[in-house]
Amino acid sequence: MTPVVLIAEELAPSAIDVLAYDFDVRHVDGTDRPALLAAVAEADALIVRSATTVDAEVYAAGHSLKVVARAGVGLDNVDVVSATARGVMVVNAPTSNIVSAAEQAIALLLAVARNTASASRSLKSGEWKRARYTGVEVQGKTVGVVGLGRIGVLFAQRMASFGTRLIAYDPYIQPARAAQLGVRLVGLEELLRESDFISVHLPRTPETFGLIGEKELGMVKPGVRIVNAARGGLIDEQALAVALAEGRVAGAGLDVFVTEPTTESPLFAFDNVVVTPHLGASTAEAQDKAGLSVARSVKLALQGEFVPDAVNVQAGGVVDEDVRPMLSLAEKLGRVFTAVAGGVAASVTVEVRGEIVTHDVGVLKLAATKGLFASVVDERVTYVNAPQLAADRGVDVELTVSEEPCEHQNLVTVRGALPDGRRVSVSGTLTVTSTREISKLTHVDDFDLDLIADGVLLFFRYSDRPGVIGAIGTELGESGVNIAAMQVARREAGGEALMTLKLDSSIDAELLSAVAAAIGSARGSLVDLRSE
Repeated sequence: MTPVVLIAEELAPSAIDVLAYDFDVRHVDGTDRPALLAAVAEADALIVRSATTVDAEVYAAGHSLKVVARAGVGLDNVDVVSATARGVMVVNAPTSNIVSAAEQAIALLLAVARNTASASRSLKSGEWKRARYTGVEVQGKTVGVVGLGRIGVLFAQRMASFGTRLIAYDPYIQPARAAQLGVRLVGLEELLRESDFISVHLPRTPETFGLIGEKELGMVKPGVRIVNAARGGLIDEQALAVALAEGRVAGAGLDVFVTEPTTESPLFAFDNVVVTPHLGASTAEAQDKAGLSVARSVKLALQGEFVPDAVNVQAGGVVDEDVRPMLSLAEKLGRVFTAVAGGVAASVTVEVRGEIVTHDVGVLKLAATKGLFASVVDERVTYVNAPQLAADRGVDVELTVSEEPCEHQNLVTVRGALPDGRRVSVSGTLTVTSTREISKLTHVDDFDLDLIADGVLLFFRYSDRPGVIGAIGTELGESGVNIAAMQVARREAGGEALMTLKLDSSIDAELLSAVAAAIGSARGSLVDLRSE
């Protein structure tokens, strides 16, 4: 059945085009609660903007939901906690508006420097008073950037072209990185004392709320102009009004307010204050980027791929292109491990060796964890709920990396201890051809293999002796099951052997037990890698 993508608010046509070919795209008015709850019952994905509330009731109605996407940055209208509990991925578009937001801050700074808004109002009212609106140049001035995140960096890069001296306060960035940007890191007090212009680019958190208040505004360089196009509440609005009235601050440009929407503020009384109603992301380009970004994320999620912009996935973020192909390998190894082990391990280590460890490979632990539980729980296992499933069952999953040479360019091993004391390990590598990437099993415990990790795989341990292969072939053949490939690994003739078979179709537990009994194996293990 074709997955259903439900769009609850207006989305750019280009974003809809990304989804239309592969999915059944449907529309609903997200503000019509009964209609939303009825429509989401059949949805695999839900895309919203800011007007649709996605809460526990929506998740309960959308029992098939795999992903909820917010075509924007904030997630105030999406209950992420409830989504995570149900294994539903939540994605947003964290970089869609960063250029627009940076440009809005620059627009406000220039408007304040040149008294643009008040001069415009004056002229439109019939006045021609040039002298009243004399401004200041930006060139040669010191611009203080509070927060060198993605938007702060874009703002700084653009302000550099004005011939400014850039300083910044950000306790979480290294001086070397700031130096690369042509910015000198300073403390907040030094920034306040030296800056002719200050622009704030921080998230609103308990630590940043009210960061620039009465005390800080008492330290500023006289005549400073302050811009906030980030989040309301970072600057104490009442304290700013006082500083403006006293002349310590020469002007301010504000796109955000502590309470929104707002139509009344003491700051509105000042001609040297330029205000806009939170327009930072309000460009056609930002809206299109947000829609395209989440559409691509939804497509990845419904195709079972890792989604970099998932906000409730451990190890979320950008995955290196060299690491991304190994996600499927790690997940398959987790599935094979559980099949061979015959149950859930008490502890598991995901070991990554080879050239790949020069990159961040933490996401491979997450992928392996997803595979570990794919066949042992009733609920759907996702990148979202896999860590919680492990925690709920007391399974400690660790990651180790090593650059030491091994027989393969890169090798991933999932090893662990079972409650009965047994130890199990499976290893695999990725072979890249001109047309595709092939996951291969290289070891099960200390048995060497060379088998493509896909399809239906059977594993049997038994005492090496003549007739075993024939017995297995007979049992499977009489049940109409075809063997596509087979490998036998052993340490020595007559010793313990491991047989691995690839089948064209799956088999039930009864036939699996019958085959194991026919060759004197304690048990057989089956893993169906087709159902990833």
